Amino acid sequence: MPAAETPPFKLLQLDHVVLRVRDIARMEVFYCEVLGCTVEKRQPAVSMVQLRAGSSLIDLVDVEGRIGRAGGAPPGDEGRNMDHLCLAVEPFEREAIVAHLQAHGARVGEFGSRYGAMGEGPSQYLFDPEGNMIELKGPPDVPAIAMAATS
Repeated sequence: MPAAETPPFKLLQLDHVVLRVRDIARMEVFYCEVLGCTVEKRQPAVSMVQLRAGSSLIDLVDVEGRIGRAGGAPPGDEGRNMDHLCLAVEPFEREAIVAHLQAHGARVGEFGSRYGAMGEGPSQYLFDPEGNMIELKGPPDVPAIAMAATS
């Protein structure tokens, strides 16, 4: 990327990682008891448990749930284990972000408000050249009205 075309945001940290799992209860026990995570939020409607890992989250989704099924076969030779990688960014100016992504030929995915390590906030999905999904996550203080105006 030429120096004149720098991104319209600064990467802050990894917000969260989503793992597709076969046995969500067993994985929750492992991440909490072995690694010291704590349960942050349960989302049974999408078969997800969000675990606090320092300032980030590790989300566990059941491969048989709505989100998990979207990834195909269970983790192994025929299916991916990670749903997507999320990067916290600021500022979150959706139009500038989408324009930047499109200028670089990135496939832009869904936009919405999603829960992450710092709370509910604006979120833009995109895909890398090999089809891996990435989420750019804005801070929770972006007003819902401003987000709705740009969606």
